[in-house]
Order: sequence, then C-alpha cells, then structure tokens
Amino acid sequence: MMKRWIRILTLMSFFAGLAIVPPVMPVHAAGGGGGGGGAAPEPTTSPGDTKSNPPRSTHRAKKSKQSLFDDPAFAKGYREAYATIYDQHDYSAAITQLRGLGHDDFANVANLIGYSYRKLGDYRLSQVWYERALKSDPNHVLTWNYYGLWQLEQGNRDQAIYHLQRIAEICGTDCSEYRTLAAALDLPPGTGLVY
Repeated sequence: MMKRWIRILTLMSFFAGLAIVPPVMPVHAAGGGGGGGGAAPEPTTSPGDTKSNPPRSTHRAKKSKQSLFDDPAFAKGYREAYATIYDQHDYSAAITQLRGLGHDDFANVANLIGYSYRKLGDYRLSQVWYERALKSDPNHVLTWNYYGLWQLEQGNRDQAIYHLQRIAEICGTDCSEYRTLAAALDLPPGTGLVY
C-alpha cells in the first residue's frame, strides 16, 4: 500500500514539474565523481524558499533544456521508461530505454538509471549514476532520496541521515522525498525498505 502511495506521489510530482516553470539559476557541483563524459551537465534550478511554499517537484529542467520535455520524442521515451520501471519492474529494459534517450547527464535520466541498477542489485553502477545525477543537479531531491535509500541498503546509516538533511534543505520536511527516507530510517536495521 505504501509503495503505491509513494508511486502516486512521485508521478504527481513529475507531472506537476511539467506544468510549473520555476525561475532558473545555474548551480555547479563541486568535486565528486561518478560518471561523466558525453554531453555537458544540465544546469539546474535553485531550490527557492520552500519553508513558506509547498514542496516543488523533483523533476525540474533548466529553461534552455526545457525542450527535453517539450520534445515529444524525449517526453514519450521518458514516460515509457518510467512505466517500464514503476509499472513493469523491468529495470534492464528501462536502462536501455533511458540510455537510448541520449541525455544520460540529465539528472532525471541519470537518477532513474541509478535507481534501476540499484533494483538490479548492482550497487557500484547505481552509485555512479546517482553521483552523475547530483553532478548535473546538486538539488535533485529525488536523487538524494534514492541515494539515501541506497546508503541504507549499504548499511551507511550516517550517510542516509546526511541525505535526509540535504532533502530538508532543498524541499523541507513535508515533501514526499523527505518523508519516505525518514520512514526508511525509522525502520529497525535489517528491515526491508519502504521504497
């Protein structure tokens, strides 16, 4: 039941992000590793003041790159890969679909590739892709959430707490990304994850 609720919230965030065009500021990640090469990283939006505003979507694109979701072929391919992940649970096929979009350094794409590798149990490649997503957009809340769950699965509770704090800085404590990682942290060690 909880997985269904989280999936619905994630999907709502995605579609809300398509309708909302937030102000844009380039943000550059310092250091870090995890992938690289290919196209230049996507510039990102600033997190804005989320304490007085409702949480923003995790699926934001830079103004100059909004054409990614405005491009019908990209949007269709992304939606198909999204359904392959969350409806069909065919993570290998989703990775192929996402890589085929040709925008591996776009935070939304890199994050879903990382998520798919995590679900396949390839934690090394999953980490590479999560770090690539954060290099592209250091404020990509859904990546902080998924990477925090990755940290928990690896037994890195302190790192998962750090990820939770980053999420709080970006979207506050009311956003679904904060709540789902906090719920996973509340579970006793060794318990299955919420998401």
